[in-house]
Amino acid sequence: MNLKQIAKDTAKTLQSYLTYQALRTVLAQLGETNPPLELWLHNFSSGKIQNGESFIEQLLREKPDLALRIMTVREHIAEEIAEFLPEMV
Repeated sequence: MNLKQIAKDTAKTLQSYLTYQALRTVLAQLGETNPPLELWLHNFSSGKIQNGESFIEQLLREKPDLALRIMTVREHIAEEIAEFLPEMV
């Protein structure tokens, strides 16, 4: 059992999940303010969100403003849940 690798894999999974949650938040916001862009982002993200970092890298090439928005929301979510993580583990 390689504990370092398990920790790295866990961090990657958490990061991808937070990216997914940030994407959902941004999609909901765009649905209210810019439906065509929401549709574009929904279609763009389809099948790509499994690896959060790869998704962000691809989005940065296509629409940097949306990638930054998702990263900002992801950071906010991470800050908000960080205090709960120790008691979860």
